[in-house]
Amino acid sequence: MYQALYEEVAQEASHRIRQDEQRAFRHSIGLMEKARRSGINSRESVEAIFFINRLWGVLLEDLSRRDNELPDDLRAKLISIGIWILRYAEEIRQGKKSDFLPLIEVSECISKGLGQNQ
Repeated sequence: MYQALYEEVAQEASHRIRQDEQRAFRHSIGLMEKARRSGINSRESVEAIFFINRLWGVLLEDLSRRDNELPDDLRAKLISIGIWILRYAEEIRQGKKSDFLPLIEVSECISKGLGQNQ
């Protein structure tokens, strides 16, 4: 009985975490879309890059933990994506890249994937 209750609580917590992650990605996408419309030298661009850095900092920290329950190959792929996103965002900040679209597209794919697992 306790095992079934524990599994139910764990599943519910996992579901809430995925929902929170999906909301964070949707917020990030919204910020990037505003930044894309306003231009890379806008306040919106600074806000989007700041949020991307915070979001992926938290995600990469979690993905690198040994007790993360995702399969190793998926964790490695997500870490690679996260590093790419952070580098691309930094290139936008430095003026080396001029469009948020690739970041938006990748973030939309991840967000959709989180929604499918609910």
